[in-house]
Amino acid sequence: MTSRKERLAKLVRVQAQLKALHETRHAGFLSEAAAAENEAVELVNRFDAEGTLSGMFPDIYHRRIGKAIARKQEQAQLARDEAEKVAVATARTNMVERAYREARQWDDRLTADRERLEMIERKSASDPDPASR
Repeated sequence: MTSRKERLAKLVRVQAQLKALHETRHAGFLSEAAAAENEAVELVNRFDAEGTLSGMFPDIYHRRIGKAIARKQEQAQLARDEAEKVAVATARTNMVERAYREARQWDDRLTADRERLEMIERKSASDPDPASR
């Protein structure tokens, strides 16, 4: 059976990967929101430009601008939701790392205590019996 320290070490790695996944998704959503905003701005600029078909088909331009703005808002909300998940994953990662450090310190203390006991036992076994003096 694996020790608590080994299980916590694996959990630290998994939590770090989960945090990285949420950070990546957050960045992707922010990127998509920015792209949608750029598309809306570009459509508005084209709508106001001379010599475009916007005068003939204003409904199409308005619909596309509305969809781009809605997509931006949706992606921004998804980014906010993902930011919350990043915060939760960060807190979990910190808790698991703290528990791992404590388990590692406990394990190191036990190992050091065992080594000292073995040293004392070896020393007492090699010394003649002090009661026989």
